[in-house]
Amino acid sequence: MNQPTAEPTGLVQASARARERARGQEPTEPASPCATVAPSVEGGSLRARFVAALLDFSPLDWLVVVFFSVLVLAVVAGTGIHRGQSLAILGIDWLALAVGLALTRGGVLRKGSIASALAYRFTMFGIVASSYFELRVILPAASSRAVDASLYAFDLRVFGVEPCLAWDRFVTPQTVEWFAFFYFGYFFILAVNVLPFMFLGRNLDVLGRFALGISIVFCVGHTLYILVPGYGPYSYLAGSFHHELTGGTFWRLVQEAVASAGAQKDIFPSLHTAVPTFLALFSFRHRRDQWPFRYTWPIVAFCALQIVGATMFLRWHYLVDIVAGLTVAAVADAATARLIPWDDRRRAARGLAPAWTPLTFR
Repeated sequence: MNQPTAEPTGLVQASARARERARGQEPTEPASPCATVAPSVEGGSLRARFVAALLDFSPLDWLVVVFFSVLVLAVVAGTGIHRGQSLAILGIDWLALAVGLALTRGGVLRKGSIASALAYRFTMFGIVASSYFELRVILPAASSRAVDASLYAFDLRVFGVEPCLAWDRFVTPQTVEWFAFFYFGYFFILAVNVLPFMFLGRNLDVLGRFALGISIVFCVGHTLYILVPGYGPYSYLAGSFHHELTGGTFWRLVQEAVASAGAQKDIFPSLHTAVPTFLALFSFRHRRDQWPFRYTWPIVAFCALQIVGATMFLRWHYLVDIVAGLTVAAVADAATARLIPWDDRRRAARGLAPAWTPLTFR
């Protein structure tokens, strides 16, 4: 008996495409058995689009979501004041975060568009940065306690010294103004690093590492403020100093900034230590592949050293706060060096677009 001859695969596929054209349908190409197809956020059911958006989340997205979830839980479980006001503020934060992620990860805005790129940048950078100014209300709602006594005792027991007390004899209007200049310069150093990355960054890998790292520093720092609240040596040790802090323009600017925008119980860890230290580590790590850092990292490192000294000389922080800040900066630097390459591999395996879109105005 004659066996039926199998039609060559190519002829079968061509015939199938011809039949589809005859029915007015676009022919579909056969999928490779090894291909990994990423769920689309532009079509399908609402559930499918939601799952696809979650798969598109980057480590930065998850960090911010977890951070604001922790803030809400801290206020709900807190026993302090301003709880209703704090929840209202956090509700606005969640709304802004949800809208931003829906526009970008949810595919409401076209992937790769300028609108999507701007929306993602303003959401991620803006919402984390604004959270610091909200802590003035949130911290008292989350906790009414202060642990200055424990922090001071820890310094004496472990380090045997409290720098702000040891340096009291060096306080003069000139030394106060020197350190106040660098302490206030923290905001300038932060701005000249964040803004260029936010609007001018073209290397998406470096941009992703920077954004994740600086966000880890702030999110971890703000969370620890809730767990370890305190007012600082200037308040707790006020009767132990023999020299009053007096200075000029920059000391006045520092005092005004702390009085008007400071969170008041934000001492552990010292973000004035963690942020400049992270920027110095990041600049040094990328000094060979990012041309500005080749020349700027020594300047950033010097400024970071002065700012760290200023936090203690000006009596804002205990020594343990500084150690905690250095630790947070080191952890953030190490984490970004591992998480971003891992996320890049995950995205490539799933066929997902890069986490960041370059800002290219045409």
